[in-house]
Amino acid sequence: MLADPGFLVPDREWCAHALPEWPGHPAADFFYSSMLARNGSDHERLRRPVAGAFTARRVAALRAAVERITAGLLDRFADATSGGGAANFQELVGYPLPVAVVGQLIGVPREEQGQFDELGRGASRLLEPVRTPEDWDRADRAVVALREYFAALLRERRSRPAEDLASALLDQRGAPEARLTERELVDLLLLVFVAGFETTTGLLGLMVFALLTHPVQLALVRADPALRPGAVEESLRWDSPVMMTERIAARPLVLAGTVVPAGGSVTVVLAAANRDPARHRDPDAFLVRRPDTRVLSFGAGAHYCLGAALARLEGAALLGQLLDRFPDLAIAGPPVRRAAVSLRSFDDLPLAATG
Repeated sequence: MLADPGFLVPDREWCAHALPEWPGHPAADFFYSSMLARNGSDHERLRRPVAGAFTARRVAALRAAVERITAGLLDRFADATSGGGAANFQELVGYPLPVAVVGQLIGVPREEQGQFDELGRGASRLLEPVRTPEDWDRADRAVVALREYFAALLRERRSRPAEDLASALLDQRGAPEARLTERELVDLLLLVFVAGFETTTGLLGLMVFALLTHPVQLALVRADPALRPGAVEESLRWDSPVMMTERIAARPLVLAGTVVPAGGSVTVVLAAANRDPARHRDPDAFLVRRPDTRVLSFGAGAHYCLGAALARLEGAALLGQLLDRFPDLAIAGPPVRRAAVSLRSFDDLPLAATG
C-alpha cells in the first residue's frame, strides 16, 4: 500500500477540503506544505536536494563523528551513574545523540542544540491522529520558533557558507521552476532536523529497553558483536518508533478485499505490519537472531525515510559502545513512556551502570 501510486499522502489540497479549520494554524501550514505532504513530481522536487545528504557514502562518512559523539555522551552517563547511582538515559544519551548528529549534518551549532527538545516535541504533536487544542497550541508555537531559527541560519550561511546541508541547499542549480522558495528551504531544514532526532531518539531508548528486558537476547549480543545490527533491526520491528501513517485513495481501490472509495483515508499501522505472523514467525518474541527481518518502521515507497541508514548507524554505534563499557547495565526504576500514539519513545528511562 505504501508503494502503490494509487494511495497518496494527505496534502495541502486534501487538508483544505477535508479539514477547512486547520490551514489557519502555522503548524498545519508547515506540515501540509512540507515534503511529508507532497505527492508525485512536487514531492520529488523537494526530496531531491536533501537526498544527497543521506547517500550511503555521506552516511558512512559520518561514522567517525557518530562514534565520537556517542563516546562523549556515554562519558556523561558514566559520571551520572558512578557509585551505583541511576540516571535518565533518554536525557543524557537518547535525546542528545541524534540531535548532535543531525545538528552537525545541517549546521546547527552544538551550543544551540539544547533548545530543540521541547520544540521538537511540540512539532511532533502534528503526527498524532487526534490533536487537542493544547496540541495545536504547542505545535503552532514550536513551528513559529523553528521557522524563525532556520531562517536565521540560512541568512548566516549566505554570508558564511560551511560544509553542511544548510549551505548545500542554498547552492541551487538547474531549471528555475525546480528551485526552492525561501519558505521551502526553511521548512526543509525544519523537517530534516526534527524528523532526524525525534524518531531516532525513540529508537535508541526502545532498543536499550528491549534488550535489558530480554536478558537472554542481551547475553547473545554481548557475546557476539556480529549480532548488533540484527539487534537494532529486531528492536525496530518489535517496538517501532513510528506506529502509523496515513494515505488517501486517489481513485476507488480494493485493499485486502475492501473497497476504498476515492478520497477515502486509510491508517497504515506500521507496528502491526512489523508483527504480522504471515511475515515474521512468532512475531511477539524479541529475537536478535531472527532471520530475514524486514521492517516497515521507516515506511516504504516514494516516502521511505531518507534518514533510515543514519538512524541505523546511530543505533549500532550506541549499542556497541554501551555494551562494551557497561557490563552491568540495568533498569533502575519504572520507565515513563511519552504520552503519544503515533510516536513511541521514553521521557524517562532510568538506568544504573558500572564500568
